[in-house]
Amino acid sequence: MQEKPVINDIVNGKPVFWVNEKKGTFKEEKDNVQISAEDIKDASDRWDRFAPWFELTFEDTKETNGIIEGPYTEVPTFKKDLEKRYGIDIAGNMYVKRDDLLPIAGTIKARGAIYEVLHHAEELAIEEGMISGFDDDYTKFASDEFKDFFSNYSVVVGTTGNLGISVGVAAAAFGFNSIVHMSADAKQWKKDFLRKNGAEVVEHQTDFTEAVNQGRQASESDPNSYFVDDEDSVYLYLGYTTAAQRLAKQLKDDGITLDEEHPLFLWLPCGVGGSPGGITFGAKHIFGDNVHAFFAEPTHVPSLLLGTLTEQYSGVHVGDFGIDGKTVMDGLAVPRTSQFVSEVMKHFFDGGYTITDDEANRDLTRLYDTEGIFLEPAATAGLSGPAYLFNTEEGRQYIKEKGLNMENATHIAWGTGGSMVPKEDRKVFYEAGVREDPKF
Repeated sequence: MQEKPVINDIVNGKPVFWVNEKKGTFKEEKDNVQISAEDIKDASDRWDRFAPWFELTFEDTKETNGIIEGPYTEVPTFKKDLEKRYGIDIAGNMYVKRDDLLPIAGTIKARGAIYEVLHHAEELAIEEGMISGFDDDYTKFASDEFKDFFSNYSVVVGTTGNLGISVGVAAAAFGFNSIVHMSADAKQWKKDFLRKNGAEVVEHQTDFTEAVNQGRQASESDPNSYFVDDEDSVYLYLGYTTAAQRLAKQLKDDGITLDEEHPLFLWLPCGVGGSPGGITFGAKHIFGDNVHAFFAEPTHVPSLLLGTLTEQYSGVHVGDFGIDGKTVMDGLAVPRTSQFVSEVMKHFFDGGYTITDDEANRDLTRLYDTEGIFLEPAATAGLSGPAYLFNTEEGRQYIKEKGLNMENATHIAWGTGGSMVPKEDRKVFYEAGVREDPKF
């Protein structure tokens, strides 16, 4: 804390904007990790192979021909509101990536979690000789024969909610015994949704980390059980990496230029780190140093920032610093970061910032009022990123040192979920923003 004063601000619950000054250029860093562009391509190919199965199995993927993807939406009125609140001008255009509209799970976790289930199902089918290879007909996975086969196996996960929805629903659709261990801060509607869709829910009166541990222990006792480990899974991570190439195509199709004179800023909500880490890794392989990725965490759960700053990664828990780990942004309520992801991300992510629950609530309400978009609290964390960039000395210095032409910048706040939140819960979240907003 003496060496790095920003830790004092983090421990005291003060919102911070921090720049990762230790990382080099993408060219310098890309070979310092074991995963590569070939791994991203492998993940993308696997998604494509399973597209016919998705189209057969999930009605809401028919329109996209079995591809799990969503749009992005420009939010000019919200941007003006953000500028007024912070008393600044935000150069560039601002958008929200609508992962809240992703098919099947309505959340960013669909990218990584469903991908890991695909990988496991494919691996089992090849081992058993049920498919002859990657060029086989993948609609076979929807047959009763395959479902009967998968019913001999279990897929287990520990989660606060959204990861469980994605894993639970996908695993059950294949025919696996789908078992979801959920922590105390998981919402009741998420538990109900999983049970309705064929998953078994095991509830724990513990935090995220302990729910994961107990799920892992239960899975390890069964040789036919597979555990989806949100803390250290390479496959989860690789599933997220393909989001960047899809986004790149969308932006190109819409005539949005991204290069040295047209920088891209990604503002990514961060829990354990898998989804923002995977997206960043994929984006760096496409845009190199022309993409700037910043991770957003609650002031009460700054696990990745503390892990990175101390260089202890998963070796520190927010409780070690006297931080309670409680937040309305339940999807980000992860008190210990992923060792795997944080050690990879130190080479690639450009920095991070912390946001209070009050600000998250205000952003949720204001986004709905200005643009008619509802996001769940955890999904709002990226919305304030552009304001932090221009409103903090660290942010302004970052722009200056990089020599960025911000008038041509594209800001994308990743909206990680919200479309599946029940109406009564939406009302509670909206009203929380009204209570804490000076304009009302």
